[in-house]
Amino acid sequence: MGESDGVRSWVPAIRKSDGPVYLAIADALAADILSGALPEGARLPTQRSLAVVLGIDFTTVTRAYAEARRRGLIEGRVGQGTYVRAGRPRLGEAISGGVIDMSMNLPPRFEDAALAARMWRGIAALETPQGLDLLLRYQEAGGALADRAAGAAWLAGRIPSLTPDRVLICPGAQGALLAVAGLLAAPGDTICAEALTYPGFRSLAAHLRLRLAAVDIDGEGVIPASFDAACRTDRPKALYCTPTLHNPTTATMSLSRREAIVAIARAHGVPIIEDDAYGQLPRHSLPPLAALAPDLVYHVAGLAKCLSPALRVAYLVPPDGRAAARLTAAIRAVTSIASPLTTAIATRWIEDGTARAVIAAIRDETAARQEIARSILPAGGFHADPEGFHLWLPLEPPWTRAEFAARLRSAGIAVVVSDAFALTAAPEAVRLSLGAATTRVELRASLETVADLRVQRPAMSSMVV
Repeated sequence: MGESDGVRSWVPAIRKSDGPVYLAIADALAADILSGALPEGARLPTQRSLAVVLGIDFTTVTRAYAEARRRGLIEGRVGQGTYVRAGRPRLGEAISGGVIDMSMNLPPRFEDAALAARMWRGIAALETPQGLDLLLRYQEAGGALADRAAGAAWLAGRIPSLTPDRVLICPGAQGALLAVAGLLAAPGDTICAEALTYPGFRSLAAHLRLRLAAVDIDGEGVIPASFDAACRTDRPKALYCTPTLHNPTTATMSLSRREAIVAIARAHGVPIIEDDAYGQLPRHSLPPLAALAPDLVYHVAGLAKCLSPALRVAYLVPPDGRAAARLTAAIRAVTSIASPLTTAIATRWIEDGTARAVIAAIRDETAARQEIARSILPAGGFHADPEGFHLWLPLEPPWTRAEFAARLRSAGIAVVVSDAFALTAAPEAVRLSLGAATTRVELRASLETVADLRVQRPAMSSMVV
């Protein structure tokens, strides 16, 4: 491309508070490339001219360009100068096989190049002489003290007075759930769960040869009378539930409902496995069950849904020290340790405030996407929470869930049918994730396809000849 004066005169927006100047320049460069302000093939200012403009030493710019080159952002061409590398993904650019996978319940991608650069800066900061321990040493099962302290700080707003010794680091929520279920129940034992429940828990129960007893649910989640009846007839070893932004129905238990469930569990001596995957998303959330009954609840707080799916890290808070010791042994036996590298990234982001900034960005993007859904789908025709990023879509006859999902698939959209969640008879419904679409434009187009198909009769939508 041509070398316009605007590109050659690029000047990074940096502040003294951004840390080392050379890193701030590299981060600004990454942000402008990600946003498209610096297109592929753009020629950058010479190191000497940029040093003059910024009023800094020439060697600082040299170091900044070297850092950007190390990250794969730029390339030098002999006798020509320094250019933005071609083939770098742009903000909002989809990378897919042609199908919008609304079956994957992901946090929505926000368009904030500066925050993205901040996230990468936190990762880069792990590159220190002491950082070699992350790469060349094992760590203790249950997590290092610094990481457990970060976990306690992360959960402080959810579980008051939480201390690091009560937090265990697990390799993702699935690893934590596997350890807890294996601790509380033996093959052949029963665990109660919502009639529509997380497919991952169904899978691990089958792996451990556990029986899942369905508990009826309504718009507030677990129905107390049904749970009480199950305790009397099934004698469960535990109750597994998601009180906040239930997957898939989006229901959230009220405070009175939470207190009722805790009271029943306590009366029958049934521990609770609380999956708090979405608990950090609401701006003003209700107290988790672990805050109401810390002596009864195994609290699992993964980072995949509220922060980053790439961080396979979960914080597990058991009821007491004895349970913590047994769970540490279970984690060691099943998965050895959580990845020290990804755990260190999580700790860094929590300590420097990046994690809270990311959650704020995810909340804002979620709100925008929920507004898009409300503008396209008919009111009363779906279940959603304004602070969650999935929808539960009941279907009217003559549509069946299998046929509806198949028609959407042929239109390039993947959803999850209710069978994946059902412990009893599956309702005619599907779950859609608002976070799967790369951009809001892509989401709008996908939801318009869903809305148009829903009002058609199945025979009219068929393209079979």
